[in-house]
Amino acid sequence: MSIRSLPFVRTGLALFLGLLLTAPVLAGPPWISIEIPANPHDRATRGALLVVHAYHHGDNVAYPLTGTAEGLVDGKRVSLPLSITRTGSAGVYAVAPPDLPAGSWILVLRLAAGEGSGATALVRLDGRGEIAGVRVPSDSREGWTIPRPVTGGEIDDLLQRGGLASTDGPSASALAAGFGATILVPFVLFRLHRRRGEGR
Repeated sequence: MSIRSLPFVRTGLALFLGLLLTAPVLAGPPWISIEIPANPHDRATRGALLVVHAYHHGDNVAYPLTGTAEGLVDGKRVSLPLSITRTGSAGVYAVAPPDLPAGSWILVLRLAAGEGSGATALVRLDGRGEIAGVRVPSDSREGWTIPRPVTGGEIDDLLQRGGLASTDGPSASALAAGFGATILVPFVLFRLHRRRGEGR
């Protein structure tokens, strides 16, 4: 008995091959993006601190997402779970504002894409609990941006150094120096002009 004599076998093979040809091929790394502010007019994201988008290339993909708030409170290391909900759209998640004590905090959001592949977003919070910076640790390979794993030691180091980067904005001392220069320059020019007038 040959396969050709069994119509249902041939039909099954055709359906299987069709599924293989139409199923998305998820080769390559995922990507994670942070959307702020969350849309207050969408029930699924209203009140969220931020919205997470999980991507494979340009497509939203429902990769599993987990998140924690990692902080230093009175010199002690603290880790708290984040409240994450699905929005109803594939690969889109809402993260509720965490209730955190005063301290230095970084939100760690991790996508798991299988076979050891994933992406992590690090979100720094300021003293008011608002987002002050976002980073997706990555490497560049053959012209592609590839997310890299983030270790607990790296997060500890970031917290000890006070956040993700010192380039989020000018420091308070820099602002003060600039403000002082703004006042001082017109004052010096005024004195020089006055001296010239007196010398005539």
